[in-house]
Amino acid sequence: MNVRELIRRMSTANPGWGAPRIHGELGKLGINVSETTVAKYMVRHRRPPSQTWRTFLSNHVKDLVSADFFVVPTATFRLLFVFVILSHDRRRPVHFAVTSHPTSEWTAQQLLQAFPWDTAPRFLVRDRDGNYGKTFRSAAQWLGIEEVLCAPRSPWQNAYAVRLIGSIRRECLDHVIVLHEPALRRVLRSYFDYYAHSRTHLSLDKDAPIPRPVQPPELGRVVELPEVGGLHHRYERRAA
Repeated sequence: MNVRELIRRMSTANPGWGAPRIHGELGKLGINVSETTVAKYMVRHRRPPSQTWRTFLSNHVKDLVSADFFVVPTATFRLLFVFVILSHDRRRPVHFAVTSHPTSEWTAQQLLQAFPWDTAPRFLVRDRDGNYGKTFRSAAQWLGIEEVLCAPRSPWQNAYAVRLIGSIRRECLDHVIVLHEPALRRVLRSYFDYYAHSRTHLSLDKDAPIPRPVQPPELGRVVELPEVGGLHHRYERRAA
């Protein structure tokens, strides 16, 4: 094996080693080459310039919330915009609001309502929607929130919020006819109450965002409690 092949082999087997480390190892083998030569023939490992997006989300899950908009058409073909904020820690919806005319000022007001006093998270993940304007950025800065922007056309980077919106559509809005803004608020308020207190999640070891206690058989018979207007049900044990 010549020196060039040995350098390549060392750098492949030890991806954390730099040229000085490999140069020192070669010296212990009695191979006299310059460190520049080692750097020239090392295998270049492709690595991101910083931690990956998934690593960032995992490392800061307790300090992260996501925000996103989605559109709901009414029975009269009017478009309503729903703004949601989701906590990553327990997949818990923190805040939602409905409007027919979203603006930066309105969105900033929702952020202030979602995090009164000292409850603001450290990071907020959002896309580059025009509804997040200068006023929203100023409100986030005032609250001490660092905005983490998704790359353009990359909804997967805001996956938690996108998944929540998908659940809202599949489990609720696809089964109702929205007549107007107050009706949509009532439906969503009912669904979010179900989502937070009753709905089990795979990512939470099949518990609800607000934990539900396990009810052993000795507590009584199983009863069915309708939620979200009967679209879903919660099952509990009650004494006879």
